[in-house]
Amino acid sequence: MFIITHYPLAVVVCFVTMLCWGSWANTQKLATQSVPTTIFYRDYTYGILFLSLLLAFTLGSSGSAGRSFLTDIGQADRQNLLYALVGGFVFNIANILIVVGIELAGLSVAMPVGIGLALILGVVVNYILSPIGNVGLLSGGVFAIFLAVVFSALAYRSKSTVGQTVSTNGLVISLVGGFLMSFFFYFVARAMATDFANPAPGLLTPYTALVLFGLGVVISTPLFLPILRRFTGKAANSTVRYGEVSTRNHGIGMLGGMIWCLGMASSLLASGEAGYAISYGLGQGATIIAVLWGVFIWNEFRGAPVTSSRYLTLMGLCYVLGLVLIIAAK
Repeated sequence: MFIITHYPLAVVVCFVTMLCWGSWANTQKLATQSVPTTIFYRDYTYGILFLSLLLAFTLGSSGSAGRSFLTDIGQADRQNLLYALVGGFVFNIANILIVVGIELAGLSVAMPVGIGLALILGVVVNYILSPIGNVGLLSGGVFAIFLAVVFSALAYRSKSTVGQTVSTNGLVISLVGGFLMSFFFYFVARAMATDFANPAPGLLTPYTALVLFGLGVVISTPLFLPILRRFTGKAANSTVRYGEVSTRNHGIGMLGGMIWCLGMASSLLASGEAGYAISYGLGQGATIIAVLWGVFIWNEFRGAPVTSSRYLTLMGLCYVLGLVLIIAAK
Protein backbone atom coordinates (compact mmCIF):
# COMPACT_ATOMS: atom_id res chain seq x y z
CA MET A 1 0.00 0.00 0.00
CA PHE A 2 1.04 3.60 -0.44
CA ILE A 3 2.50 5.16 2.73
CA ILE A 4 4.37 8.35 3.67
CA THR A 5 7.93 7.96 4.94
CA HIS A 6 9.23 11.55 5.27
CA TYR A 7 8.12 14.22 7.75
CA PRO A 8 8.22 17.17 5.28
CA LEU A 9 5.89 15.25 2.96
CA ALA A 10 3.67 14.43 5.93
CA VAL A 11 3.37 18.17 6.69
CA VAL A 12 2.42 18.88 3.06
CA VAL A 13 -0.22 16.13 3.21
CA CYS A 14 -1.55 17.66 6.45
CA PHE A 15 -2.12 20.88 4.53
CA VAL A 16 -4.17 18.85 2.03
CA THR A 17 -6.25 17.75 5.01
CA MET A 18 -6.59 21.37 6.09
CA LEU A 19 -7.76 22.45 2.62
CA CYS A 20 -10.25 19.58 2.32
CA TRP A 21 -11.72 19.90 5.82
CA GLY A 22 -12.01 23.66 5.43
CA SER A 23 -13.70 23.47 2.01
CA TRP A 24 -16.23 20.64 2.10
CA ALA A 25 -18.88 22.83 3.75
CA ASN A 26 -19.10 24.90 0.57
CA THR A 27 -21.00 21.99 -0.95
CA GLN A 28 -23.50 22.28 1.91
CA LYS A 29 -23.97 25.96 1.17
CA LEU A 30 -24.51 25.18 -2.51
CA ALA A 31 -26.81 22.16 -2.19
CA THR A 32 -29.04 23.42 0.62
CA GLN A 33 -30.09 26.43 -1.43
CA SER A 34 -32.48 24.09 -3.23
CA VAL A 35 -32.64 20.80 -1.28
CA PRO A 36 -33.21 19.92 2.40
CA THR A 37 -30.09 19.68 4.55
CA THR A 38 -31.07 16.13 5.54
CA ILE A 39 -30.91 14.95 1.93
CA PHE A 40 -27.60 16.72 1.40
CA TYR A 41 -26.20 15.02 4.49
CA ARG A 42 -27.22 11.54 3.38
CA ASP A 43 -25.38 12.09 0.09
CA TYR A 44 -22.42 13.50 2.01
CA THR A 45 -22.07 10.29 4.04
CA TYR A 46 -22.34 8.16 0.90
CA GLY A 47 -19.49 10.20 -0.56
CA ILE A 48 -17.30 9.44 2.47
CA LEU A 49 -17.88 5.69 2.20
CA PHE A 50 -17.48 5.64 -1.59
CA LEU A 51 -14.09 7.37 -1.59
CA SER A 52 -12.84 5.29 1.37
CA LEU A 53 -13.57 2.11 -0.60
CA LEU A 54 -12.02 3.54 -3.75
CA LEU A 55 -8.82 4.41 -1.89
CA ALA A 56 -8.75 1.00 -0.17
CA PHE A 57 -8.91 -0.93 -3.44
CA THR A 58 -6.37 1.32 -5.19
CA LEU A 59 -3.68 2.97 -3.03
CA GLY A 60 -4.48 0.63 -0.15
CA SER A 61 -3.99 -2.51 -2.24
CA SER A 62 -0.93 -1.63 -4.31
CA GLY A 63 2.80 -1.61 -3.53
CA SER A 64 4.90 -3.84 -1.29
CA ALA A 65 4.60 -1.96 2.03
CA GLY A 66 2.13 -3.03 4.70
CA ARG A 67 -0.89 -5.23 3.98
CA SER A 68 -3.44 -4.97 1.17
CA PHE A 69 -6.98 -3.97 2.13
CA LEU A 70 -8.66 -7.38 1.89
CA THR A 71 -5.79 -9.12 3.68
CA ASP A 72 -5.81 -6.48 6.38
CA ILE A 73 -9.52 -6.59 7.10
CA GLY A 74 -9.43 -10.39 7.14
CA GLN A 75 -6.82 -10.53 9.93
CA ALA A 76 -8.16 -7.65 12.06
CA ASP A 77 -9.27 -8.16 15.65
CA ARG A 78 -12.96 -7.47 16.27
CA GLN A 79 -12.09 -4.94 18.94
CA ASN A 80 -10.13 -2.83 16.46
CA LEU A 81 -12.88 -3.07 13.87
CA LEU A 82 -15.27 -1.82 16.54
CA TYR A 83 -12.98 1.07 17.48
CA ALA A 84 -12.96 2.32 13.88
CA LEU A 85 -16.76 1.97 13.65
CA VAL A 86 -17.22 3.88 16.92
CA GLY A 87 -14.99 6.61 15.51
CA GLY A 88 -17.49 6.95 12.65
CA PHE A 89 -20.41 7.13 15.09
CA VAL A 90 -18.75 9.81 17.24
CA PHE A 91 -17.71 11.84 14.22
CA ASN A 92 -21.20 11.68 12.76
CA ILE A 93 -23.07 13.13 15.71
CA ALA A 94 -20.37 15.79 16.14
CA ASN A 95 -20.40 16.69 12.46
CA ILE A 96 -24.20 16.89 12.34
CA LEU A 97 -24.12 19.37 15.20
CA ILE A 98 -21.52 21.47 13.37
CA VAL A 99 -23.63 21.30 10.19
CA VAL A 100 -26.53 22.66 12.26
CA GLY A 101 -24.21 25.37 13.55
CA ILE A 102 -23.27 26.32 9.97
CA GLU A 103 -26.96 26.57 9.06
CA LEU A 104 -27.77 28.74 12.08
CA ALA A 105 -24.64 30.85 12.58
CA GLY A 106 -22.79 30.77 9.27
CA LEU A 107 -19.65 29.09 7.98
CA SER A 108 -17.23 31.73 9.25
CA VAL A 109 -18.52 31.40 12.84
CA ALA A 110 -19.52 27.75 13.32
CA MET A 111 -16.29 26.35 11.91
CA PRO A 112 -13.86 28.45 14.00
CA VAL A 113 -15.78 27.86 17.22
CA GLY A 114 -16.62 24.17 16.74
CA ILE A 115 -13.47 23.00 15.00
CA GLY A 116 -11.27 25.29 17.10
CA LEU A 117 -12.48 23.56 20.25
CA ALA A 118 -12.06 20.18 18.56
CA LEU A 119 -8.47 21.07 17.72
CA ILE A 120 -7.61 22.09 21.27
CA LEU A 121 -9.07 19.02 22.95
CA GLY A 122 -8.15 16.67 20.10
CA VAL A 123 -4.46 17.53 20.22
CA VAL A 124 -4.42 16.77 23.96
CA VAL A 125 -6.33 13.49 23.59
CA ASN A 126 -4.25 12.27 20.65
CA TYR A 127 -0.96 13.31 22.28
CA ILE A 128 -1.84 11.10 25.24
CA LEU A 129 -2.37 8.21 22.81
CA SER A 130 0.88 8.90 20.89
CA PRO A 131 3.21 11.37 22.69
CA ILE A 132 5.16 12.56 19.65
CA GLY A 133 6.27 16.21 19.49
CA ASN A 134 7.57 18.95 21.78
CA VAL A 135 5.06 19.55 24.57
CA GLY A 136 5.94 23.24 24.92
CA LEU A 137 5.51 24.03 21.22
CA LEU A 138 2.31 21.97 21.01
CA SER A 139 0.94 23.78 24.07
CA GLY A 140 1.83 27.15 22.58
CA GLY A 141 0.11 26.22 19.34
CA VAL A 142 -3.00 25.05 21.14
CA PHE A 143 -3.10 28.26 23.21
CA ALA A 144 -2.83 30.36 20.03
CA ILE A 145 -5.76 28.42 18.58
CA PHE A 146 -7.72 29.05 21.78
CA LEU A 147 -7.17 32.79 21.31
CA ALA A 148 -8.35 32.46 17.72
CA VAL A 149 -11.60 30.87 18.94
CA VAL A 150 -12.07 33.73 21.42
CA PHE A 151 -11.58 36.33 18.67
CA SER A 152 -14.03 34.46 16.45
CA ALA A 153 -16.67 34.60 19.18
CA LEU A 154 -15.98 38.32 19.67
CA ALA A 155 -16.39 38.91 15.93
CA TYR A 156 -19.71 37.08 16.11
CA ARG A 157 -20.81 39.22 19.05
CA SER A 158 -19.79 42.45 17.30
CA LYS A 159 -21.76 41.40 14.23
CA SER A 160 -24.88 40.97 16.35
CA THR A 161 -24.74 44.55 17.62
CA VAL A 162 -25.64 46.09 14.25
CA GLY A 163 -29.12 44.61 13.93
CA GLN A 164 -28.11 41.53 11.93
CA THR A 165 -29.92 38.30 12.68
CA VAL A 166 -27.68 35.91 14.59
CA SER A 167 -28.24 32.67 16.46
CA THR A 168 -26.96 31.96 19.94
CA ASN A 169 -28.19 28.40 19.45
CA GLY A 170 -25.83 28.10 16.49
CA LEU A 171 -22.86 29.09 18.64
CA VAL A 172 -23.76 26.70 21.49
CA ILE A 173 -24.47 23.78 19.15
CA SER A 174 -21.14 24.38 17.38
CA LEU A 175 -19.34 24.19 20.74
CA VAL A 176 -21.05 20.90 21.64
CA GLY A 177 -20.19 19.51 18.21
CA GLY A 178 -16.59 20.63 18.61
CA PHE A 179 -16.31 18.91 21.99
CA LEU A 180 -17.50 15.60 20.53
CA MET A 181 -15.39 16.07 17.39
CA SER A 182 -12.22 16.07 19.49
CA PHE A 183 -12.65 12.37 20.31
CA PHE A 184 -13.47 10.66 17.00
CA PHE A 185 -9.87 10.59 15.74
CA TYR A 186 -8.77 8.92 18.98
CA PHE A 187 -11.00 5.89 18.35
CA VAL A 188 -9.80 5.50 14.77
CA ALA A 189 -6.16 5.83 15.88
CA ARG A 190 -6.68 3.18 18.58
CA ALA A 191 -7.57 0.72 15.84
CA MET A 192 -4.50 1.45 13.73
CA ALA A 193 -0.95 0.09 13.72
CA THR A 194 1.75 2.68 14.41
CA ASP A 195 4.17 1.17 11.88
CA PHE A 196 2.37 1.28 8.54
CA ALA A 197 5.16 -0.50 6.63
CA ASN A 198 5.10 -3.47 9.03
CA PRO A 199 1.71 -3.33 10.78
CA ALA A 200 1.29 -5.45 13.90
CA PRO A 201 -1.13 -8.40 13.71
CA GLY A 202 -4.74 -7.61 14.58
CA LEU A 203 -4.37 -3.86 14.02
CA LEU A 204 -5.59 -1.96 10.96
CA THR A 205 -3.80 -0.06 8.23
CA PRO A 206 -5.04 3.51 7.57
CA TYR A 207 -7.06 2.46 4.52
CA THR A 208 -8.95 -0.28 6.35
CA ALA A 209 -9.59 1.98 9.33
CA LEU A 210 -10.98 4.62 6.96
CA VAL A 211 -13.42 2.15 5.38
CA LEU A 212 -14.70 1.00 8.78
CA PHE A 213 -14.97 4.63 9.84
CA GLY A 214 -16.99 5.49 6.71
CA LEU A 215 -19.23 2.49 7.31
CA GLY A 216 -19.85 3.71 10.86
CA VAL A 217 -20.84 7.13 9.52
CA VAL A 218 -23.35 5.70 7.04
CA ILE A 219 -24.86 3.22 9.53
CA SER A 220 -25.36 5.86 12.21
CA THR A 221 -26.82 8.56 9.96
CA PRO A 222 -30.48 7.42 10.26
CA LEU A 223 -30.12 7.62 14.06
CA PHE A 224 -28.91 11.22 14.03
CA LEU A 225 -30.86 12.73 11.14
CA PRO A 226 -33.80 13.72 13.41
CA ILE A 227 -31.42 16.19 15.12
CA LEU A 228 -30.58 17.73 11.77
CA ARG A 229 -34.26 17.83 10.79
CA ARG A 230 -35.20 19.45 14.10
CA PHE A 231 -32.92 22.47 13.69
CA THR A 232 -32.62 22.92 9.92
CA GLY A 233 -35.89 21.55 8.59
CA LYS A 234 -38.44 23.81 6.91
CA ALA A 235 -42.11 23.07 6.38
CA ALA A 236 -41.61 22.76 2.64
CA ASN A 237 -38.74 20.32 3.08
CA SER A 238 -40.98 17.60 4.49
CA THR A 239 -42.59 17.18 1.07
CA VAL A 240 -39.29 16.69 -0.79
CA ARG A 241 -38.42 13.05 -1.35
CA TYR A 242 -34.89 11.73 -1.88
CA GLY A 243 -35.67 10.50 -5.41
CA GLU A 244 -37.09 13.89 -6.42
CA VAL A 245 -33.76 15.68 -5.97
CA SER A 246 -31.75 16.29 -9.15
CA THR A 247 -28.68 14.21 -9.97
CA ARG A 248 -26.63 17.42 -9.83
CA ASN A 249 -27.61 18.11 -6.22
CA HIS A 250 -27.01 14.51 -5.19
CA GLY A 251 -23.61 14.82 -6.83
CA ILE A 252 -22.82 17.99 -4.89
CA GLY A 253 -23.61 16.20 -1.62
CA MET A 254 -21.44 13.22 -2.50
CA LEU A 255 -18.65 15.54 -3.61
CA GLY A 256 -18.72 17.17 -0.17
CA GLY A 257 -18.27 13.78 1.48
CA MET A 258 -15.47 12.81 -0.88
CA ILE A 259 -13.63 16.07 -0.22
CA TRP A 260 -13.87 15.50 3.53
CA CYS A 261 -12.82 11.85 3.18
CA LEU A 262 -9.74 12.82 1.15
CA GLY A 263 -8.76 15.06 4.04
CA MET A 264 -9.28 12.24 6.54
CA ALA A 265 -7.22 9.83 4.44
CA SER A 266 -4.42 12.39 4.22
CA SER A 267 -4.47 12.92 7.98
CA LEU A 268 -4.31 9.19 8.73
CA LEU A 269 -1.44 8.63 6.29
CA ALA A 270 0.51 11.62 7.63
CA SER A 271 0.11 10.42 11.22
CA GLY A 272 2.64 7.65 10.62
CA GLU A 273 5.45 10.21 10.38
CA ALA A 274 4.00 13.24 12.16
CA GLY A 275 2.22 11.51 15.04
CA TYR A 276 -1.49 11.68 15.77
CA ALA A 277 -1.45 14.97 17.70
CA ILE A 278 0.42 16.94 15.03
CA SER A 279 -1.45 15.34 12.13
CA TYR A 280 -4.85 15.97 13.71
CA GLY A 281 -3.90 19.46 14.91
CA LEU A 282 -2.69 20.63 11.51
CA GLY A 283 -5.71 19.18 9.76
CA GLN A 284 -8.08 21.00 12.06
CA GLY A 285 -6.41 24.24 11.02
CA ALA A 286 -9.08 23.93 8.33
CA THR A 287 -10.93 26.59 10.26
CA ILE A 288 -8.90 29.38 8.68
CA ILE A 289 -9.79 28.02 5.23
CA ALA A 290 -13.48 27.95 6.19
CA VAL A 291 -13.33 31.53 7.46
CA LEU A 292 -11.79 32.71 4.19
CA TRP A 293 -14.59 31.01 2.26
CA GLY A 294 -17.25 32.45 4.56
CA VAL A 295 -15.90 36.01 4.55
CA PHE A 296 -14.76 36.45 0.95
CA ILE A 297 -17.00 34.10 -1.04
CA TRP A 298 -20.24 33.86 0.94
CA ASN A 299 -20.05 37.43 2.34
CA GLU A 300 -21.26 36.29 5.76
CA PHE A 301 -19.88 39.44 7.43
CA ARG A 302 -21.16 41.92 4.85
CA GLY A 303 -22.32 45.06 6.62
CA ALA A 304 -20.67 44.08 9.90
CA PRO A 305 -18.83 46.81 11.85
CA VAL A 306 -15.11 47.45 11.56
CA THR A 307 -14.66 45.82 14.97
CA SER A 308 -15.71 42.47 13.52
CA SER A 309 -13.08 42.76 10.78
CA ARG A 310 -10.41 43.49 13.37
CA TYR A 311 -11.38 40.48 15.44
CA LEU A 312 -11.37 38.27 12.32
CA THR A 313 -7.89 39.53 11.47
CA LEU A 314 -6.65 38.72 14.97
CA MET A 315 -8.30 35.33 14.71
CA GLY A 316 -6.45 34.61 11.48
CA LEU A 317 -3.10 35.71 12.90
CA CYS A 318 -3.54 33.51 15.97
CA TYR A 319 -4.49 30.52 13.85
CA VAL A 320 -1.43 30.95 11.65
CA LEU A 321 0.81 31.28 14.73
CA GLY A 322 -0.77 28.18 16.23
CA LEU A 323 -0.21 26.14 13.08
CA VAL A 324 3.44 27.25 12.84
CA LEU A 325 4.06 26.18 16.45
CA ILE A 326 2.39 22.82 15.89
CA ILE A 327 4.50 22.18 12.77
CA ALA A 328 7.67 23.11 14.67
CA ALA A 329 6.75 20.73 17.51
CA LYS A 330 8.58 17.89 15.75
